[in-house]
Amino acid sequence: MPLPDTLRKLLTAAGPSGYETAPAAVFAEAGRAFTDDVSVDIMGSAVVRVAGTTSGAPFVAIVGHIDEIGLIVTHIDDDGFLRFIGVGGWDAQVLVGQRAELITQNGPLPGVVGRKAIHLLREEDRKKVPELRELHIDIGAKDGDEARALVRIGDVAVLAGEPLELANDRFISRSMDNRLGAFIALEAARIVAEAGGAPGDVAACGVVQEEIGLNGARTSAYGLAPDVAIVVDVTHETGSPGVEISEIGKHKFGEGPVIGRGSVLNPVVFELLYETAKREQIPCTIAAFAARTSTDADSIHLTRAGIPTGSVSIALRYMHSPVEMVQLDDIDWCARLIAAFAQGLGAETSFAR
Repeated sequence: MPLPDTLRKLLTAAGPSGYETAPAAVFAEAGRAFTDDVSVDIMGSAVVRVAGTTSGAPFVAIVGHIDEIGLIVTHIDDDGFLRFIGVGGWDAQVLVGQRAELITQNGPLPGVVGRKAIHLLREEDRKKVPELRELHIDIGAKDGDEARALVRIGDVAVLAGEPLELANDRFISRSMDNRLGAFIALEAARIVAEAGGAPGDVAACGVVQEEIGLNGARTSAYGLAPDVAIVVDVTHETGSPGVEISEIGKHKFGEGPVIGRGSVLNPVVFELLYETAKREQIPCTIAAFAARTSTDADSIHLTRAGIPTGSVSIALRYMHSPVEMVQLDDIDWCARLIAAFAQGLGAETSFAR
């Protein structure tokens, strides 16, 4: 099964939190293939809206964030090396030796994330996990003046690398978190559009700045004021070594959508999602959350006077790395579930707890 072209474009569009112009453009372009109602707001979040068919039916927002974790340049030293901090949460040891792509005013610029070679480390330092402050980006500059002519303080970077196909329809790439969720939102809206619409309006939302504070979801939910929201994000796949399924549940590749259930998530939305999965014969698992989901649901459900919110996640291995892994049939099942959920709502649907 090939990687869908739109998903490939989303995965390879550089867009750390706050700098999502490129993936937002991909998201909007893909939406124009099935609806004319496409917009990008002042924050940079993109919305693709499909008109409903029934007066009074709930307006559904399907929300996936389009930002990715990245790096931002904080200092350029006189030898031409770039110092940086993380945009979003990084495990520093993942960065060592990676190729980077800087986003500069003159276009993309390649570099590598460097650290003192292991041969030069003291014995005690070899046993320590590196910290971001011990790393640098090397763009090959001969000195600080040359580096400063190419890069400015505040330029951002992502790790470089094309998506790669593995066995069993599994792919690896950076930015699967959460271009997957954004793509699933688009796919669900496309399925609804090609079916002639759902009872209420359906909006696929590619929102910004999730990794640094759930910011785009908050502003988009306020501006759109949907009757119900489904947040689509990644969750940890539990088939790899060392994962404690007693803590986070069992969610393996090929087991379909992971439907969230917990305090901030609307119980009626959960039941409707779960019943829809059973009716449509879509495999699924359930994830439990006590207080926070650590997704955009945590801000959306508190927006305005409160928005009934549900969570659908897709299993992912090696989160926040350049080799995040997904299985393609899980993507299809997630999109089908959310589309069927939206199509099953009517003017009589109540989300009251």
